[in-house]
Amino acid sequence: MREMRWWDIDAVLALEKALFPEDAWSRGMFWSELAHSRGPEATRRYVVAEAPGEGGARIVGYAGLVASGEQGDVQTIAVARERWGTGLGARLLTELLRAATAFECSEVMLECRVDNVRAQKLYERFGFEPIGFRRGYYQPGNVDALVMRLADPAAPVSMAGTAPEPSPADPPDSSLPPDPSHRADPANGVQGPETHG
Repeated sequence: MREMRWWDIDAVLALEKALFPEDAWSRGMFWSELAHSRGPEATRRYVVAEAPGEGGARIVGYAGLVASGEQGDVQTIAVARERWGTGLGARLLTELLRAATAFECSEVMLECRVDNVRAQKLYERFGFEPIGFRRGYYQPGNVDALVMRLADPAAPVSMAGTAPEPSPADPPDSSLPPDPSHRADPANGVQGPETHG
């Protein structure tokens, strides 16, 4: 796990398009997010997860968070399909919550497709609670988003310094949708084609 940098964008875009073909972020969106992720005025934290592969390490997951005042917003969490169920989604979320704590956020929000039970179980393990819906949030499928809130982002991270372990009965986790303010047509795929979210 490491900070996402500009040279990762091509690999991240390939994974983004594979997981979210209908509403994949553009190269420009990732550039814009990374432009706000470094320096004293940084308001974003983006990370990638790498795994060994032929020809060197390859990106198998990524995640991003934006901080605005005391509120953090999970923008995206994505995990390569072959890594679903390995706990990588939980590790990525843990990293985002560490970032929210560093940004001094008192709460973290996210949106999740209402039909993405896998992602909801992941977030619930971290203490996120549903607080409402956004009707038709994911387009073009017109799927509603479940809005979830975590009141204390430091709490899950402080539990032995790691993410809550997945229950063997839980279905595999994968990923999340970016915020619509950063996405042209949020629709699909947490993130995965069944759901960004």
